[in-house]
Amino acid sequence: MSSIPMIRQTAGKGAAKAAAKRPNRITGRPRNRGGAGGQRRPGALTYSVLGTVLLASLFPLYWSFLVGSHDSTVLSRGVPVLPGGNFVANAAKVFDSIPFWKAMGNSVLVSTVTAASVVVFSTLAGFAFAKLRFRGSRGLLVFVIATMAVPTQLGVVPLFIVMAKLGWTGSLWAVILPGVVTAFGVFWMTQYLRDALPDELIEAVRVDGASMIQAFWYVGFPAARPAAAMLALFTFVATWTNFFWPFIVLDPSNPTLPVALQLLQAAHFVDYSVVLAGAVLATVPLLLLFIAAGRQLVSGIMQGAVKG
Repeated sequence: MSSIPMIRQTAGKGAAKAAAKRPNRITGRPRNRGGAGGQRRPGALTYSVLGTVLLASLFPLYWSFLVGSHDSTVLSRGVPVLPGGNFVANAAKVFDSIPFWKAMGNSVLVSTVTAASVVVFSTLAGFAFAKLRFRGSRGLLVFVIATMAVPTQLGVVPLFIVMAKLGWTGSLWAVILPGVVTAFGVFWMTQYLRDALPDELIEAVRVDGASMIQAFWYVGFPAARPAAAMLALFTFVATWTNFFWPFIVLDPSNPTLPVALQLLQAAHFVDYSVVLAGAVLATVPLLLLFIAAGRQLVSGIMQGAVKG
């Protein structure tokens, strides 16, 4: 009698295997042996689309390097096809024409401080909106998100007046402080922590005697690391390439890198070879950042996808 369940189990397994081998009646294709969790590997079409997108994304950088490696008459002779041998000479002109290294140091300082502050304050605000219950939280979050619809240009005049009264015009603080927290960062971290951090885990830490700040530091912030890494990268790139506000508030003697590159354009003649060589030099640090942080960013995206 005890062998009957074993026989039934064996028969059940055999029937399941036979059912998996039989084609689907609707599509005529073999059934998915992986069940509900089976994953289909990407095909040639997927790789073709990704390769096309990659080439289209790299083309502006390649075009800048292509023009930057020739002399100033390259565009008048037609569209270049192969790189020339003047890139080093054009890069030397960039170093001689503008305070390149000072501008790069300013950009590194501004971008790093801004990215770090945005991650810290946005994670704190996201933790509060996602896991704390207080009066008016929903309306306040809606107000924060609504500020994303306000154009940046509308706040330039009052912001410049404030910086002038504080005596910060021409200083890097005038670029750093307006960007210490962003509405996008608050929304990003709120959405992530709402799904990735269980309420029971916070309650367990609170029962053990931890304060809310300790619960954030030891539980909330480690759980938010994948989203925080992505937010830091987005903020760093956006701050590095920001031209509008630094061009208004900074002096030409103390610029960030995009503002310094604007100084390469003369009043009557623009040497596009030198300008694009400077643009390539300004892009190299971002490429190095993506290469260094690429694996961590991909793992963060996958971890966030699994948690979601």
